[in-house]
Amino acid sequence: MATSTLKRFKARALARPEVRKAYDDIEGEFAFLDEVLKARASSGLTQAEVAARVGTTQSAIARLESSALKHSPSIATLQRYARAMGYKVEIRLVKEGRQGRKGQGGEKQD
Repeated sequence: MATSTLKRFKARALARPEVRKAYDDIEGEFAFLDEVLKARASSGLTQAEVAARVGTTQSAIARLESSALKHSPSIATLQRYARAMGYKVEIRLVKEGRQGRKGQGGEKQD
């Protein structure tokens, strides 16, 4: 029941043009954060366990996993975080307004 309430709230909020614009402006950050959180959940590790593997504190991992717009971890930090859970970081530049297209071998080309 709480999920449907949240969905209705989100739909009403996103119907407002100013909210939709703000949401769209940070959508990439939320998508990245979602990937980060899914990776840690999939690894079965706690923030403290990842921190120990990275050689940092649990609070530093919490900041990395937060949606606080003031914090921008370095690529090296993201790589250490990913390796601690058995992942790797891939960075791509994607042309805005393009969905990607199928290229040779069925891979997306952007």
